[in-house]
Amino acid sequence: MGKASSPRRVGDNEALAVGNSIRGSAQKLNLVAQLIRGKKAEDALNILSFSKKSMAKDVSKVLASAIANAENNHNLDVDALIVHEASVGKGLTMKRWKARARGRSAKIIKPFSRVRIVVREHEEEEA
Repeated sequence: MGKASSPRRVGDNEALAVGNSIRGSAQKLNLVAQLIRGKKAEDALNILSFSKKSMAKDVSKVLASAIANAENNHNLDVDALIVHEASVGKGLTMKRWKARARGRSAKIIKPFSRVRIVVREHEEEEA
């Protein structure tokens, strides 16, 4: 017996990519995700490539993966893709300690985040 196929979590005209363990806070990652929500996939890649935010590089990798999934796995038209959803969530948090003066210590928190990008094939309405 093989692995049972799980049902698709997205629609027939959608493709999904998830980036787990992206180093940085979810709040900062959400600022980058806001830039691309609802945009065409090609425009979103351009926006991310010229963004000064350091997390834009990680988000562009996930977006490129979603576009590749749409093209190779679901046979969708790459030119008609839009970013339907770009959601951000908290991941794990590494906790470290730093020595301070007079025998004390301070907590260092190193957060990780996850981003989920869904691209959808947009049908052009004929006028």
